[in-house]
Amino acid sequence: MAVNFECTTRTSTPRSELFDLARSIDVHKDSMARSREDAVAGVRSGLISLGEEVTWRAWHFGIPFRMTSRITQMEAPGYFVDEQIKGPFRRFRHVHEFSEDAEGTRMVDRIEFAAPFGPVGRVAEKLVLGRYLRRLIEARNRHLTADPQPK
Repeated sequence: MAVNFECTTRTSTPRSELFDLARSIDVHKDSMARSREDAVAGVRSGLISLGEEVTWRAWHFGIPFRMTSRITQMEAPGYFVDEQIKGPFRRFRHVHEFSEDAEGTRMVDRIEFAAPFGPVGRVAEKLVLGRYLRRLIEARNRHLTADPQPK
């Protein structure tokens, strides 16, 4: 079983600019400073692209974690997908979608993940991890859409 959720963010930031901000390693580190997230292997700064990997080190729940993600799909500036290839989850997939309309840019994050540890992991998914990850994505999105935006 897996947990799925979606976060939608509206902004005046142009779609192509927001697309690049969302795949910027440097902006991601800034947005996750509270969890001391750092890129320690693979693409460590600048923009990550199709087929590239990054290994993140971060502290969550007072515990150090490492997670390696790969960009498995990308069509600029419409969407990209990152998926865990090594790390704490049994499965983790994050789809980033960007569209424009008369009101500005719409960014949709679709997250699907599954925790390890069988039944204990499923309880943690429902009681803790789903809400925690949603708050992390929402905080990241507030950082991405803040003005002025770091490059």
